[in-house]
Amino acid sequence: MESNYHFKFEDLKVYQKAIDFGEQVNHQIENFPSHETYKLASQFIRAADSIALNIAEGLASSDANFGRYMKMAWNSGHECVAASTKARLRNYISFEVDEENREKITEISKMISALIKHLRNK
Repeated sequence: MESNYHFKFEDLKVYQKAIDFGEQVNHQIENFPSHETYKLASQFIRAADSIALNIAEGLASSDANFGRYMKMAWNSGHECVAASTKARLRNYISFEVDEENREKITEISKMISALIKHLRNK
């Protein structure tokens, strides 16, 4: 079902991919052991959600401020790499799932980097 209300940041492909990635991570952490609820699971989902949240929050700002938010989104993506690696090392996710996470983070990070470069060249 589509909302009657639309926001400009929702048109950004990088935002849409970040939303999807956050939902995938949310699904993954459901399988983490309960002792990780307030540890790695919490950190992983917050970092994953932070990517889309920073994109949404930053777009309403000036170009310079949007660039700052994009850098925070980029940093959150890299935090997800570490969280995914930790999850794999602790056997909470498979090697294949970790590779899928890395592929998605790489794609999102490249899109964010291109957007930052575009903002600098305006």
